[in-house]
Amino acid sequence: MLALVFSTYARADAGPDTYKTKCAACHGANGAGDTMLGKNLKLRSLASPEVQKQSDNELLTIISKGKNRMPAFDRKLSKDQIGDLVKHIRSLKK
Repeated sequence: MLALVFSTYARADAGPDTYKTKCAACHGANGAGDTMLGKNLKLRSLASPEVQKQSDNELLTIISKGKNRMPAFDRKLSKDQIGDLVKHIRSLKK
């Protein structure tokens, strides 16, 4: 029982942790795309209306399959991790 509680608690924080290790180098700590790579790639803010208006399925597909210069993460992250990233991206909305 304790393991179940601990694993549920650990998953609750998985989105920000996965974002930090897999996404922040390009998208920045707050999703603004204000890193050197993000600026060179002309990334829009993940909090922008253009990103936030996309459906969860659209965001899942972009993360999984990649788009333009963004690499695919379907072989690097589990479906649950990708879902947690979508939730984290939603939390960046202002």
